[in-house]
This record gives sequence, C-alpha cells and structure tokens, in this order.
Amino acid sequence: MWLTSRAWLPILVQGYFHLWRLRAPITWGGCRGPMTEAFSAGAEAATGLKTPAQQNGDVSGVASGERLSGSPEPVGPGVEPALEDGKQTQASEEQALVAASGPGQRRKRRDAPKERVVPPPKKRRAGDNDFLRNRVHRHEPPVTADPVRLLAENEDVVVVDKPSSIPVHPCGRFRHNSVIFILGKEHQLKELHPLHRLDRLTSGVLMFAKTAAVSERIHEQVRDRQLEKEYVCRVQGEFPTEEVTCKEPILVVSYKVGVCRVDTRGKPCETVFQRLSYNGHSSVVQCRPLTGRTHQIRVHLQFLGHPILNDPIYNSVAWGPSRGRGGHVPKTDDELLRDLVAEHQAKQSLDVLDICEGDLSPGLIGSTAPSSVLGKDHLEKLATSAQKMDGAVEAAPQDLDTIALAPEKAAETDAVNQEIDPLCAECRLVRQDPLPQDLVMFLHALRYKGPGFEYFSPMPAWAQDDWQED
Repeated sequence: MWLTSRAWLPILVQGYFHLWRLRAPITWGGCRGPMTEAFSAGAEAATGLKTPAQQNGDVSGVASGERLSGSPEPVGPGVEPALEDGKQTQASEEQALVAASGPGQRRKRRDAPKERVVPPPKKRRAGDNDFLRNRVHRHEPPVTADPVRLLAENEDVVVVDKPSSIPVHPCGRFRHNSVIFILGKEHQLKELHPLHRLDRLTSGVLMFAKTAAVSERIHEQVRDRQLEKEYVCRVQGEFPTEEVTCKEPILVVSYKVGVCRVDTRGKPCETVFQRLSYNGHSSVVQCRPLTGRTHQIRVHLQFLGHPILNDPIYNSVAWGPSRGRGGHVPKTDDELLRDLVAEHQAKQSLDVLDICEGDLSPGLIGSTAPSSVLGKDHLEKLATSAQKMDGAVEAAPQDLDTIALAPEKAAETDAVNQEIDPLCAECRLVRQDPLPQDLVMFLHALRYKGPGFEYFSPMPAWAQDDWQED
C-alpha cells in the first residue's frame, strides 16, 4: 500500500538528519585548518596594535605571565612544538577563539588561576539624592547659666522668660546656646516660629507660635499696631520726671557688626519713656516703643543723653566725648566701626558685637590703630586688663603636657584632649569665664499685650528701687 504524503514526511526528516551527521566531521575537518590560520593571523594583528590603556597596565589587558594567543610558544625541555593545521589540540582552539574575541576583552586561559580585579576608584560629583556629611569644630561664646523659664503655653503659643546673653535663634558663633535649641532639647518644643525678636543681651518676655497660621495672624496684628510692648531699663544719670517722646529716625550703620545711629536718612520710629525711680546715680525708665526698629530703645536713649548703664555698644567712648548725645558723633561711619571693633578686640569681647575674628573685613582687621577721638592710651589700658584676665594664654597648654597627673585624673584629661583640635587657634587659648554681671545688659521686656492675650515677666533685680551699683 502506498503511503500518503503525511506518512513520508517523518521518514524523510529522519534520513536527512542521519545524512547531516555523516557530513559534519568531513566539512569541519576540511575547513578547520584555514579557519585556525585566519584566527592566528587576527591574533597577531591584535597583538601588534595594543591600545595605550593596555600598554599602561590597564586591568583589561593581558595578565602578567600569560602569553597572547597566536604568538609562538617557547620550545624547551618537556615542551612540545605546536601541531600542524588539523592536529591542533582543543586547548589551542579555545585560545585562538578567545584571541579573536577582540583586544578590549580580557584574554585568559581556562586552566589559569582565577583572580579578582578591583577597578580604580572613579571621581564623581554629588548628584541628586546624595547624602553629604560634614563635621564642624566650633567654639561658642559663654552665656549665662540662668534657665529659660516657661511663662505660658497653650495650643497656639509658647511664652518664655528669656535670660540675657542668649540669642533667640542660632546665629553667628551661637548654635547650641540659643533659645530655640534649648526649648527643643529641654522642653521638646519643636518647629517654633518667633513672633518677635529680642537682642541677645536683652532679657524678658519672648513669644513663639506653634503653627505658621498663628504666626501670620499675630504678625498682622503687629503690622496694624495692635500689639503693645513695654520694657524697663536702667540708664545713666537722672532721667527727667516727665514723660519723654523721641521720634528721631534711625539708620543702620552696619548689619554685620550690628550698629545703628540717629540720622535723617534713617527710618522713622517713635518711643515713649517714663522714669520709675532714681537712686542718685542711675534711673529706672519704662519704655514703650511704638515701632520696631533695630536697637530702637538703645539708640533713642543714647540720643537723649541717658544711655543704658552697661550697654557695650551705645555707652562706649568710641562714639566720642559726648557718647552720641544729641546725635553728635565727630567721626565717619567707617571710623566709628573701626573704633568699636578695636575697643572690643582689646577687651577680647568681640562676641558682644556678635562677630568673631574671621568675620571681620580687611578694613576692620587693621583697626588697632585708633582714631584721635578714641585715644591710644585707652586701648592700651583695655589690652593690659584683658591680658591680666586671661593669665596663661599659651603657656597653659604646654604646662598640661608636662604636669604628671594622678591616675584618677588621667581619664578626665583624655576626654578633654579628644575635644582639642591641633589646627584650631582657639583651642590653644585658655580664657577666664566672664563674671555674671558681664553677661547682663539692663534692658528687660516686661510686658506684651495684644487682642485676647497679655503676658508679664517678673521685674529683674537691677530694676528694684533699693538696688545699688557694684
């Protein structure tokens, strides 16, 4: 019976497959020799055209001790010469195929020991989502040890009694010693919004909003003059008994140093003063600023001839013999700044100006040559007293290395040495802690009142009627 076409198909496929198996060795044996020669010629060409990276020892080149495929093998004792066309071994074929793969790839015999190749590190730039960390070595100026006391707290605001010498927020050289940082660390009050600011040396009522909405609402009340502020201060001399209103405009001389003065080019402002007491040398004065200019109360009191008793800026001889009374300052703004910086450099109290040596411009660094008004004798006295206060400035660190410490003190010394940076000039200085009265200025925010709220702070000790000067 004749088979159908579908029945013949499997038989034809199986026969063709057996025929192909018989022809494959003959075809490969005939062309293996020419193909090997072609591979060897390509390997020799690749060997002669090494890339510069391979000649310089690139990790993708041939490893030391390995032989490039296609080059003649050394003939010696125990080494057989290369076989002819059809008699090459399987290892030689694998080497030829690897050599023909290209010069950019690593050529290595399969029987060679494996090794781990570590590429050299690549230089890269910071990009998106990269995390950078930087360690900073800082020296913060000393501040008072008085605590930051809470006066009131609700769902909208936090009100504190700010001590003197502590700034409201991190600025200048202050980071940890700031009201915002202390409230976050000691009272777990985070993300506060200052509703107003006080000078670093000013104490008293300080308000913070807990949300941005409350902050915006109270700032609108401030812009609409709905917020009343009341301060108290102790000024030099006998202040007039009647109420005094000062409306002199104030101009900022330097934002970096933080100095202002009365000037017709300044912004308009108004302050109302009323004397509370007088002890024969100084007066306690109530102050009600109707505007909120920088250093407004201090500058107006200086203009009236009654500066705050211990104001380090506006009660300084750098302003001239009259100390700025009536707005009379016999020097230019640049001369005034140079004399103020020179005075505080001599007293080593630049932190009073909220600056450090590194913040000074080249024009202020060379300010040790005072103007004729300041006087060289005055600066020499300040420098001499500062040197006496600081005693062992550079000798102290050397003495610490030579003194034999007791065993129980060794651990403390190691802890101190870990905080010393050999490249930091400030670490080599040993300064005496300031006296408590040196960290206080006699200006205090006594009361803040607005629509629906009013907060008081206790009267400071220096504002009492029976207070006597040291």
